[in-house]
Amino acid sequence: MGMTNRDIQVWNEIGEWEQKLYQYEPTDFTVMYDRWLEQSFSLLPEDVRTQFFAKLDTMLFHLHALLQSSQIQMDARDRILEAARVYNPEIETITDIKRLPIDQLNYIAAQQIARHRLYSFAQGGASGSGGLILLGSDIPAMTVINVRVVQLIAMTYGFEVNTPFEMMMALKVFHIGNMPRRLQGAAWQELINETHQDGEEYFYEGTDDLTNITWLEQPLKQLLKAGAITVFRKKQIQGIPLLSMLIGASSNYRMTRQVSEFAQKYYQYRYLQKKRVVNE
Repeated sequence: MGMTNRDIQVWNEIGEWEQKLYQYEPTDFTVMYDRWLEQSFSLLPEDVRTQFFAKLDTMLFHLHALLQSSQIQMDARDRILEAARVYNPEIETITDIKRLPIDQLNYIAAQQIARHRLYSFAQGGASGSGGLILLGSDIPAMTVINVRVVQLIAMTYGFEVNTPFEMMMALKVFHIGNMPRRLQGAAWQELINETHQDGEEYFYEGTDDLTNITWLEQPLKQLLKAGAITVFRKKQIQGIPLLSMLIGASSNYRMTRQVSEFAQKYYQYRYLQKKRVVNE
């Protein structure tokens, strides 16, 4: 089935969003910060840097596989299928979801996105109110939340994430979604170039390197957030550290908002790109 008028409208919206990514201009401060980060990390021996990023990649691969095979993810998968069957009772598999029109898919995806943004908000509030254990668990918890929301968005648009190709695409979407805005334009173009038009690949033939120095900015922001929480935790209102809770909650919410928005645009693109091929 080819593209409808609504499909074309959403496709144009994605194009406008793309242009904003490409036209984003970094400030002088961010350029200086990039140079400082690169110079600081270059002081480490090359083999240490290579091993560091290799371990990060391995951790993300294992996390993706663990989440995908977990019962909570299986239950979420079933809920996505149940929601899709409300619109089309003949849907049996995740791939069948592509039969639904874009607005129905957007509605199902919005439910997943809203739920995980709430999880991030609550996690940030908890990290801002608790002790060192809750604060220390913030980065792992946010990694889990954001990897999971990418997986669920992919499934909502009809892409199973248990094949080598889709696994790498989901992890790259997570990685780029965490990048600073100024770096996402080039990374988006590279990601699109890796995505073939038919969207039915099984094996992944590109580079399997995920993390690099550009990915470090988000963990550094999380550490700065932890420092701010530590400073303001003592400023309490009726025994509750509201300011530190607000810092944690708003920071985590923005992070998941950025990742989920990027993931949704990518999988909308994949879904509509296949329809464009049919039109042509």
